[in-house]
This record gives sequence, C-alpha cells and structure tokens, in this order.
Amino acid sequence: MSGRVFVVGSRGSRLSQRQTELTLDTLRKARPGVRFQVQTIRTAGDKSRESLSEIGGRGVFIIELERALLDGEIDVAVHSLKDMPSATTDGLAVAAVTERADVRDVVISRDGAILSALPEGAVVGTGSPRRAAQLLAARSDLRIADIRGNVDTRIRKVKDGEYDAIVLAAAGLARLGWLDRASEVLSTEVMLPAVGQGALALQVRADDSAAIELVAAADHPVSHRVTAAERAFEAHLGGGCHAAIAALGEVSGSSLRLRGLVADPAGGRLLRGEVEGSLEDAEPLGVRLAQLLLSQGAAALLEEAS
Repeated sequence: MSGRVFVVGSRGSRLSQRQTELTLDTLRKARPGVRFQVQTIRTAGDKSRESLSEIGGRGVFIIELERALLDGEIDVAVHSLKDMPSATTDGLAVAAVTERADVRDVVISRDGAILSALPEGAVVGTGSPRRAAQLLAARSDLRIADIRGNVDTRIRKVKDGEYDAIVLAAAGLARLGWLDRASEVLSTEVMLPAVGQGALALQVRADDSAAIELVAAADHPVSHRVTAAERAFEAHLGGGCHAAIAALGEVSGSSLRLRGLVADPAGGRLLRGEVEGSLEDAEPLGVRLAQLLLSQGAAALLEEAS
C-alpha cells in the first residue's frame, strides 16, 4: 500500500462526516504514513424528503457509495451498519466492523418529558417501523408521525413544535456530542435496537487486498461477529423496508445471547424470541432465532408489512 492514497467515501451529513473522522483517526493511528482523501457523496436518502419506505428503505443511504466503490471512485465507504440491508452486494465486502457504541435509542421531547410522561395522544416522530411498533407497544395512545432529515433537523422540528418528541439512536447523538439533549435513554426491554445499531461498517471492493488489509486495523472481532448474527437473523426473515424487525446480540465470555423481534408497525401483534449459543456460531444462531419467530407466525406479519 506504499504510496497509494486511499479515497474514503462518506455521506455529507454532519453525523456521517463525524463518523468518517472517527474512523480515520483509528486508521491513522494503526497505519501511520498511509495517506487518505475524503470524498463526500450525496445519496438518494439525503436528497429526498419522502419517507424511507416510499424511496426504497435503508439502502437509499448507501447505493451511491456502493456505486462509487464499484466504479473505483473511492476505495473505502464508511456506513452506519444499521443502514445496510442484510443482503450483500456482488463485488463488495464489509471488511471491518468498528467497536460497537451504545446500541440503545433515546427520546428527545420538547419539554424534557420521558416516554411514560408524554401527554396522551402525543405526536412522536420516527421513520422507522421498528420504533413505531415498539412505541405503540409501550404507549398505544401515541400518534406516530413520519419524520425525515438529519439529526439536527429532527431536533429542530421538536423545538419548533412540529412533534412532541422524536426517537433517535444514542450512538449518533453521542458521536456528535449531543447526548445531553436526550430526555431519556430507552431500555432495550422497551426498545430493541435495529440490526447493527451502534456499529460502523467499512466496505471495500472484494478484490482490493490492500484496502482489506488497511481497514482490518479498525475491525472489532466481537462486534463484527455479534452483528453478523443479527444480520443473519434479518436475512433469513427476508423482511423488506416496511417490516418492523429488531435484534440484539449480547456477549458473556464465549456465549452469545441473541434477542429478536418482529412486529406490526401499526401497533398490532408483536413477536419476541431469544436464543443462546456459542459466539463462534453467531450466524447459525441468527438463523435459528429467525426460524423460531417464523414458527410463531412472523411470516404473516412480514407479508402484511410488504
């Protein structure tokens, strides 16, 4: 990799740029002397103000970055792992997953109220079917309203009175230094996180051995394996962008506990399951959890949401 300048692709949002900075800090410490150049790429998800389900789901945040990788315009793409569909793209590989940050979600409300103290019928903004389903499971009286925009835009909409509260990922707020704006950090018993939430993924061309070797320095093997279990769970379920799917793997020694959820985003039926096994068998464990929930009727819920 001597003499090569590695071009790192990032979305243009403040959070994406911050996540890229943190990734480069790690790589520069591990690979002193390697040169990097950041290229900002505006994705379809950043350009559109329509709901995610209308414009193609989570993948809209990564399509242009993947195209730039395949075309050789960039060498490494930095993604929030939760934005990446569980299906892999031919010719590309997730060569590293960073150490996972806080997996939880937070509530930001206009007057600082926690979820249980929001007024009856409060309007809560989220574009996530996963969050919508679990919010309604906790508070069936809430009015769930779609919301788009970057983190700072969403927070401003709460302050301006468009919403009584919003739900965001704790990891993103923390990376921006804004965690003190949260009214409440939600327990995973109340709000199971998105698959891969809290981790960053470094994607490269599958045949670029130098880039694969480079980004390996940022890989956190336990986080990589745990999130692989969650992604295997989601992949085996086959849910689309309208589906309310959540999963969380937790490690104790060499053991992995994996919890999963499939729900009706409109606040109807909600299925939960849990399996435990060896961390070495992370992906088969994800498949086993998916099979458990499918045996309980998850297929019907996923079909209704499609």
